[in-house]
Amino acid sequence: MNSKYNWIFMILLMSIFSIGYGQSQNKNYPFRNPDLDMEVRIKDLISRLTLQEKVSMMKHESPAIERLGVPAYNWWNEALHGVARTSEKVTVFPQAIGMAATFDTEALQKMGDITSSEGRALFNEDLRNGKTGAGYRGLTYWTPNINIFRDPRWGRGQETYGEDPFLTAKMGSAIVRGLEGNDPKYLKAVACAKHYAVHSGPEHNRHTFDVKPSTFDLWDTYLPAFRELITKTKVHGVMCAYNRLNGQPCCGNSKLLSDILHNQWNFDGYVTSDCWAVSDFAQYHKTHANNTEAVSDALLSGTDLECGNLYQLLEQGVKNGLLSERDINVSLSRLFKILFKIGMFDPQDKVPYASIGREVIESDAHKKHAYEMAQKSMVLLENKKNVLPLNESKIKSIALIGPNADNAHTQLANYYGTPSEIVTPYASLQKRFSGKIKVDYMKGVNIVDKIKDGPSFAQVAAQAKKSDVILFVGGISADFEGEAGDAGAGGYAGFASGDRTTIALPPVQTELLKELKKTGRPVIVVNMSGSIMDFQWESKNADAILQAWYGGQAAGDAIVDVLFGQYNPSGRMPLTTYMSDKDLPAFEDYSMENRTYRYFKGQVRYPFGYGLSYTNFSYSPLENDSVLQTGNSIQVSTTVKNIGKIDGDEVVQLYLIHPQDKNMRTPIHSLKGFKRIHLKKGESTKVTFTLSPEELALTESDGNLTESAKKVEIYIGGGQPNKSSGSFNSLTIQGESYKVF
Repeated sequence: MNSKYNWIFMILLMSIFSIGYGQSQNKNYPFRNPDLDMEVRIKDLISRLTLQEKVSMMKHESPAIERLGVPAYNWWNEALHGVARTSEKVTVFPQAIGMAATFDTEALQKMGDITSSEGRALFNEDLRNGKTGAGYRGLTYWTPNINIFRDPRWGRGQETYGEDPFLTAKMGSAIVRGLEGNDPKYLKAVACAKHYAVHSGPEHNRHTFDVKPSTFDLWDTYLPAFRELITKTKVHGVMCAYNRLNGQPCCGNSKLLSDILHNQWNFDGYVTSDCWAVSDFAQYHKTHANNTEAVSDALLSGTDLECGNLYQLLEQGVKNGLLSERDINVSLSRLFKILFKIGMFDPQDKVPYASIGREVIESDAHKKHAYEMAQKSMVLLENKKNVLPLNESKIKSIALIGPNADNAHTQLANYYGTPSEIVTPYASLQKRFSGKIKVDYMKGVNIVDKIKDGPSFAQVAAQAKKSDVILFVGGISADFEGEAGDAGAGGYAGFASGDRTTIALPPVQTELLKELKKTGRPVIVVNMSGSIMDFQWESKNADAILQAWYGGQAAGDAIVDVLFGQYNPSGRMPLTTYMSDKDLPAFEDYSMENRTYRYFKGQVRYPFGYGLSYTNFSYSPLENDSVLQTGNSIQVSTTVKNIGKIDGDEVVQLYLIHPQDKNMRTPIHSLKGFKRIHLKKGESTKVTFTLSPEELALTESDGNLTESAKKVEIYIGGGQPNKSSGSFNSLTIQGESYKVF
């Protein structure tokens, strides 16, 4: 053989040997040994990385480290109400605010479990095919949004579980448990509590806004849900917010991240920035001279991962002495802990969730649960003269009108996935009553303006008068309310940068409704929105109003079920419906004074916790111990009976009423327990609540929770005290003041 070719052959042989040796070595690294302690494995992997490799893996698009056999991973994924933003067809549930209206933690936990199963199926396939770096395919879901929906104008409020810290904490905890699973070693998926903290609009200035809440409001309203998810539910992710809190950007906020999150709450998961939030430090907040100082401060404060493209500057920060490589390792170890817990480095036969396959995606069971959650989310606000439920045997024709009567896009809200089928109210009526009831569909009006070259409102009303009943499906959509930059239908009166500037139904819809009212036919309003409408005219003139939120893929069927009595409405309002815009404080005022049901002192149209039913329930007097000591949990029970004529669900609600104290800010009353139950007509059941000392306590001005020795009233009923039927009793807490937190 020619010596030239001998030399080429030797080089090829050495290359093949080198590749094979490298692969063999990859398999034998201690970090790949699933039998070793995780901390040992994490330290081994970190020890093999260069500084440049380390910082590259601390951005949401983490590259592969091929020499070590470490796969690429994209941390950014969404699962607000089902797996989101994937090209695959998936199951889509009602928007988060709609699921909050179910007051059903078990259903929400099941929804989280379903979502993580569908996401796992996609991830497992990618992992087998070596494609783990693709966007919106990972297992680190940046949900739930547990910010407080303190102002109904906030466009992103639809992503939350409402205005109440207790409801938000319990619903947020439920979805975390569903997403993350219950295996002692591995996570099914990874949830992330966001946006930490005090982030509740407005959208237009979120990159520059400096929130300065009182210490009382911070601990009484804005932090309780985060505290619950972190200290009790043990969520594995936290996302810091865009805004500043008391002068410091949240993603570089030493009080929020170092002191409260890590030192007080002992959080051991990972913290990610909101996307490009670290870029705001120097560019918009003007708190840092340059981006190198910004990223160094963010990491030292506790932001482990950047969603963005600046963290490569951490290498320069180390060289400039702004931080050490040891600081880098602390955050990197938190990130690797997550990757190990989802099974990225382990044989798949050892990971209990690795066998989940495509067969689970859009399974019949999953679609059924999306349908049931849509049913449970519907809130009946008005039902004059019991016009509902409609009797299909007596109705020959329906005039179906409105911008959302056949608008599948509206039902998906924001941060959504795409299902194979979306059932609108029009599609549901056609499917169910074809050949039995004539459905005369006319859009009639757009969301915010008249239809160009369309019929006049008088013409629409004249046509509608030919039907037995008028069903108007209106409201808005996530094109008008949502995240700044995503809600792109701005430029209309009533909307700005994703937020609303009024809580009124768009005037053009009310204008059409007034024409429809003149027909003399029953007018039933179905409203789709992510927040409340004040319904100033509609509440007095519509025969019935159904709040349908953005109900996901099965919203149409759920709406028709309620309208025709095939499902008894049982949703409850997770928000206060104020009488008008005049009741709202300045949007940028983060004081809770005169906000939400806990502190608002005026008259409201529909209270938090409100919702009508087609049946009635009675409550027995409360059963409890007569003498209670501070520091002890207590149990309170009542017997609930369905005294109506049909089966139905009831949402049993427990509120605490503390005596007003001029030296201490005290809520008017506060939700501290809820339970959704189903009762057949004539059936009764005993409902018991256990209240912990923490739940019995009040927040002091310094943020501490203190259980008082003073009298406290406990109320249990189908809504708020003095706003629904129910029973209440007074309990006396005796002893010295007891400091809980």
